[in-house]
Amino acid sequence: MSSWKRDAGSGLIVLAPLLVTAYIVAWLFLKIANLPFLGDISETTFFGVIPGDLVRVGIVLVVFSMLVLSVGYLMRTTVGGIVENTIDGIMNRLPGLRIVYNASKMAAETALSDTNQLQKPVKIETWNGLRMTAFKTGKSTDDGRELLFLPTAPNITTGFVVEVEPDQFTETDESVEDALTRILSAGFGENSDAGIPINVTDEGEDRTETPPPT
Repeated sequence: MSSWKRDAGSGLIVLAPLLVTAYIVAWLFLKIANLPFLGDISETTFFGVIPGDLVRVGIVLVVFSMLVLSVGYLMRTTVGGIVENTIDGIMNRLPGLRIVYNASKMAAETALSDTNQLQKPVKIETWNGLRMTAFKTGKSTDDGRELLFLPTAPNITTGFVVEVEPDQFTETDESVEDALTRILSAGFGENSDAGIPINVTDEGEDRTETPPPT
């Protein structure tokens, strides 16, 4: 690969995520600032300094944060568990919408859950020496098999729940973060393991042949 293509690729790797993130933040800011029930708030500035749009967004964020914390605190109580089960039961009775609800809930639980709460990653040998990364769920079947979650890459919200004998998978020393990095990046991400060093020669570099020893 030529030098300018390599430089362009490296630049896009750094800038593309930043541009996408900035676009999403700007889009959300404009959507929040233009909410109908905030129309009575002044369109000019507060105290001659703070823009009205910024005040409207700040109000929404504060109210939403208080709502999230209040609901989260409620979920720690017995009443919260009953409310959650009731909501789940109602949504699962709605044709079509229950698919969207369950998919959104699973995605939120996967994205927002603490990685320290995930069980240890393991290796499953499927066939002909092929190994796949799975995670312990901490559950087991009545006949003593371990329940493992085998995620797909790069979307870890989908996968398979497999029942495996304890001697049919291998525990590893890698962390949950390293295993998730490998799966989410489809194998291209870097982790804390440096791996096995190899010598790589760039095609664009000049090669000099070394005469064979005599």
